[in-house]
Amino acid sequence: MKKYPLRFLTVGLILLLLAACAPKATPDPNAQIRQAVAATLAAIPTVTPIPPPTSYPSPTPFNLLGLFCEYQFCIGHPVDMAFFDVSAQQNPAAPSSYGQGLIAAFNGNLFIQVMWQLAPGTADPEFLIDAIVDPQTDVRVGNLDVKLVRNMNVMYTAITSTATTVLPFGASGAWTCGDRVFAWKVYSPQAETTGPLFEEMLSRFTCGQ
Repeated sequence: MKKYPLRFLTVGLILLLLAACAPKATPDPNAQIRQAVAATLAAIPTVTPIPPPTSYPSPTPFNLLGLFCEYQFCIGHPVDMAFFDVSAQQNPAAPSSYGQGLIAAFNGNLFIQVMWQLAPGTADPEFLIDAIVDPQTDVRVGNLDVKLVRNMNVMYTAITSTATTVLPFGASGAWTCGDRVFAWKVYSPQAETTGPLFEEMLSRFTCGQ
């Protein structure tokens, strides 16, 4: 067997130790969120195409009789949908909390996503719309609607999306409440349903301040 000089073995050992101790690349949180949402959307069942009727269909009515209350806030949602913790799904060691979180709910006709984070003293919540609206799949439509609702600074925008072919329309909104900023996004089969959904959701929203 060929013997190597001691100095070669020492250098090789040092190189192995350096490789083991090299810092690992920090994962991009936006990419993680995108992957988690993509997996959620992929689970939405596809709907068998129905021949279009001769007259235009009326918008599908959605009601938000369900009420999700956790992390010291409550938010309305359809009764046949249940929110799950996207943050915990992508990293079980770091689930959603009071300070920050990401939850989602879906069925065959609707996808809803809610995000929040601590931002004491923030009056402009638009930065969280930028975070929840995915530039790879979502496109804002029209102007940003800004208003004051129950002492909360609220922003709203319609969107279109290519995230899933069965839910091409959507909307996103963001608002301040206490020391946190919240953002909400919906994908829907019809553009007419998104605005009323946001209004109804916001009318039932409360947070611990």
